[in-house]
Amino acid sequence: AVIDEAGKLAAEVIQPTNQVGDRQGCHYDPETKLVKTPDGFKEAYQKFVEGGWTALDAPLEFGGQGLPHTLKFVVDEMVCSTNLSLGMYPGLTHGAISALFAHGSEELKQTYLEKLISGEWTGTMCLTEPHCGTDLGLIRTKATPNDDGSYAIEGTKIWITGGEHDLVDNIVHLVLAKLPGAPDTTKGISLFVVPKFLPDSGERNPAFCGGLEHKMGIKGSATCVMNFEGAKGWLVGEPNKGMSAMFTMMNEARLMVGMQGLGLAEMAYQESLAFARERLQSRSLSGPKNPDGPADPIIVHPDVRRMLMRQKVLNEGMRALALFTGHQLDLSVAHPDEKVRENADDLVQLLTPVVKAFLTDEGYNNANWGQQVLGGSGFTQDWPLEQLVRDGRIARIYEGTNGIQAMDLVGRKLSLKGGQLVRALFAELTGYLKDNPDAPYREELKGAVKGLEQATLWLAQNAPKDPEQAGAAATPYLRLTALTVIGYLWSRMAAVAGQQLEAGAGNKPLLESKQVSARFYFEKLMPEADWLLRDIQSGKDSLMALEDEQWMA
Repeated sequence: AVIDEAGKLAAEVIQPTNQVGDRQGCHYDPETKLVKTPDGFKEAYQKFVEGGWTALDAPLEFGGQGLPHTLKFVVDEMVCSTNLSLGMYPGLTHGAISALFAHGSEELKQTYLEKLISGEWTGTMCLTEPHCGTDLGLIRTKATPNDDGSYAIEGTKIWITGGEHDLVDNIVHLVLAKLPGAPDTTKGISLFVVPKFLPDSGERNPAFCGGLEHKMGIKGSATCVMNFEGAKGWLVGEPNKGMSAMFTMMNEARLMVGMQGLGLAEMAYQESLAFARERLQSRSLSGPKNPDGPADPIIVHPDVRRMLMRQKVLNEGMRALALFTGHQLDLSVAHPDEKVRENADDLVQLLTPVVKAFLTDEGYNNANWGQQVLGGSGFTQDWPLEQLVRDGRIARIYEGTNGIQAMDLVGRKLSLKGGQLVRALFAELTGYLKDNPDAPYREELKGAVKGLEQATLWLAQNAPKDPEQAGAAATPYLRLTALTVIGYLWSRMAAVAGQQLEAGAGNKPLLESKQVSARFYFEKLMPEADWLLRDIQSGKDSLMALEDEQWMA
């Protein structure tokens, strides 16, 4: 029932605002320093709030519903499919809720969480500055202690999603800044909560929008320059421990961004599939399939089917990867067995950069394939594909570029806890192979798992001696991990489909399509794992060989 209602909301309330949001964009008033969102956004957001969707998996003690994270992932995909820009306002708020719940004092929780969870207020994440993005140790925003226990926040942040807008009465900024005398590295960063209006007095806090970024896509999302002019803020967590607190929010945001890539890819698939069924061009290579018409629908042509199948099979595989990770997230916080919780948390930590990077890389690629199916029509604004492509491009960049995700996986996650995280993944994969000797595509999956083990061993042997080897291998290693885990999930899906078909249960066309899709995955997509392994094992030499004077030679 929850998923059905989410579908209705997405189709009937959110989707109608998508094109107008892209055409109108947000508007900044330099006199008032306020931002107006596109027509219909405020009304759609209010319906989203009234339905309790902002509180779906939020903690019960502050007005949340306490439902599984997996369910929120499903709803996130629907929202991102129908209007990514609008979905970003409550999306970033959810991360702020998690950071405050995990690291905030009881007073901060009581002040902010209920209104953030209800959707009455929204939240932001203020990290990037004009001179630094990935290297946050370079930030210059400073926090000076006030006599009342608060801090005066001074500095400029850029690319702040939802930094100023007209959807709610108050906006709560989570801001990274440095205390006086703090180390001039990431170990000297602290996290502060800085509201637009002070909750106790309603006084306007001097945290102002200085302008909007002019972007390729997500134009209905207010991406702001934020100037903190001595704004009052309160410390979240311990001094100089802001990065660990912010990573609570950032890791959640990375999973959400993965769902953005998947959501856009799913919409592109649905639109291109409908077009391919209706567009009449040429005859099938095997003979007319629509003899009474002037031509056959283009879905009969192998090359069009290749593009559609790639979208369908990868979308379903990526969805399985996301929901598997969401399930592990639920287990990590709710399972009664401590060992199960720890193992699940290990998998979540390992797979978070994989979900973020692979789902946005392939989500964007699938939006492009969907556009290609439409041919020239896909290049026009008469069809939604060009917007999906433009909107999807940013997902590979923000919340840490996908190259940074790969470096996080290889440079941090593989060695974390003495390699325990990756051992948990191999235990999952090899356990499945051992327990299921008749698993569909067992040999293909076994080969992929072996390749991933070889790649991991190569990194363990070479990366400690030369960090550039890790950097060179990072992106293909992340992709190899994703393809292998999705292969594991496609084997499981094919097995369940076969069991249900044999029992005469379930939706027969759906189950049969799962079996065909699994075959396509292992025949057409999984073989990429072989050359990814060769890429990794070939090392850095050809990648790093050019001298400065040779680049333009």
